[in-house]
Amino acid sequence: MATPFTGPAAAPLAGLRFDASGPPEIMSVVTDHLGLLGARADGPGRRDSAGHTALTGGGFEPAETHTQWAGFAGEVTDEATAQAVTGVMAVHGRRDGAPRALAADYTATATGVLTVQALLAGLLAQARGGPAVKSATSADRAGLLAVSQYLAAAGAPEPEATGIAPGGPPFTSADGVVFELETLDAGAWAEFWRAVGAPESAVREGWRPFQFRYATACAPFPGELHTAVRGRPWAGIREAAERSGAQVCALHTLAARAAEHDHAPPWTLTPLGSFAGGRGDGGPPAGPAPLAGLTVLEAGRRIQAPLAAQLLNLLGAEVIRIEPPGGDPLRGMPPACSGVSARWLALNRGKSAVEVDIKSAGDRERLRELAAGADVFLHNWAPGKAAELGLDHPDLAAVNPALVYAYTGGWAGRLPGAPMGTDFMVQARTGVGEAVRPADEPPVPSLMTLLDVLGGLTGAEAVLAGLLLRERTGRGARVDSSLLGAADVLTAPALRRGAEGGSFRRPAGFRRPLRTADGWIAVADSAARAAAGHDLRASSTGSALELLRSRGLSAAAVTADLAGLPHDARFQGVITRDPHGAPAVPAPWSFL
Repeated sequence: MATPFTGPAAAPLAGLRFDASGPPEIMSVVTDHLGLLGARADGPGRRDSAGHTALTGGGFEPAETHTQWAGFAGEVTDEATAQAVTGVMAVHGRRDGAPRALAADYTATATGVLTVQALLAGLLAQARGGPAVKSATSADRAGLLAVSQYLAAAGAPEPEATGIAPGGPPFTSADGVVFELETLDAGAWAEFWRAVGAPESAVREGWRPFQFRYATACAPFPGELHTAVRGRPWAGIREAAERSGAQVCALHTLAARAAEHDHAPPWTLTPLGSFAGGRGDGGPPAGPAPLAGLTVLEAGRRIQAPLAAQLLNLLGAEVIRIEPPGGDPLRGMPPACSGVSARWLALNRGKSAVEVDIKSAGDRERLRELAAGADVFLHNWAPGKAAELGLDHPDLAAVNPALVYAYTGGWAGRLPGAPMGTDFMVQARTGVGEAVRPADEPPVPSLMTLLDVLGGLTGAEAVLAGLLLRERTGRGARVDSSLLGAADVLTAPALRRGAEGGSFRRPAGFRRPLRTADGWIAVADSAARAAAGHDLRASSTGSALELLRSRGLSAAAVTADLAGLPHDARFQGVITRDPHGAPAVPAPWSFL
């Protein structure tokens, strides 16, 4: 059991020290986040292909996590091969019609956050009276988690609601401003496009692929829409957006983001004022699931908050979804497996649900009663909505001072005048479009929901930190995370390079997969220069891999079709089917 807490109020790892070694792309995230949470490094981190992190002190038994590139697929040796094997390249490349790598270290970043989650969960289990546990995670597990919604849809027995084909934003104005457009309302969409002179047929035809781009990672709408805005100056486009209720955001550069960066952490932890004492209601966790016996209420929409809650569910917590009368409408989003949306299942399987009409005073009181017996309340309502409903953290702390109140939002109030806080708008505003493309390509935000997924990961990380803080201090807490925080974690290496006098962007041709006669190959970053002189277009993928490996070059076959991933020998027995028949990826960590 931990010794009494004497550290800073919002530092759950105060009094602990860590020793970390492993791939720097992963370990930089681990060491940054452990430091922000109050732990101190025992020394400089060590580079190694397999990572190991140990937290000691504070009266805890050592908490240890092993982190590596490959947990299942031996071909995964670095970021490039992790993206290739797990399907990240396939999803990110849908907009362009072929697999394409992210120039940012996306799976490594996600793996770093997962590593910290595992460490926090292990300490939390100890603080609740459980034994010390060891854990492990890997980049291929992180990659599978990142594509889990797309994989579930690809394995469904019915087709997508709209076709998967090349195309999508951003748009370009007559004076060369590249921008993203966002609206969740069909009427605002139509009014905007009419204002810029787009043909009615293109407006009607374009709405559905635009609306579903969050699900499909592409938006093959008519070319007339691009043509319409190319004939209008940026000022006119902004005016049309303002009048219609749609929103536009010019793509920002990494240099611009660096200039305004406030260096805030990706989450904030605020202890609540009332002393709660230890809850101890459920006793120590049963078995290796570190959150067993804890209850999470989740009022989440779309991806970010539901994924955060799903990660807590995978760690053993009971998650109760708060859904509107009639249930979450996204349960019916195609494609379906046994009548339930495959994508919805990827984010919500294993949760229970209660229907609550938050517009009803009686139902809001019922929600407060549920919160009185919960450990966590997690939501991603629009800014100000919780206070308007009387369901903000002071309201729920009044009925449960030990509650960890968690909000996963868009901007965290850090960028005044920012546009709507959705994944693609945050990508546009924070320079992610530059970070994910090499220098010889124009900046383009990914249509894969990079920040929603990473925001869900940092949201769960924040909740775990809040729960550990509660166990160590006896006080409830409010924890806030955001898509902006997720973007800052993802772009941190690029901003660091720029601050040190280097290029914010990766060099021309960086991480570009190589075409073979029957597919694609991704070469490890360290072998890319040596492999560049090989023309593999006449060779089969198997023959090309043999050739490269015979010359000491690490490479992997690119997964180009997610539907085949459950049958891929590299993941044999790893990807299963849930009771509805939807493909299900494994938990991103294991505990021993």
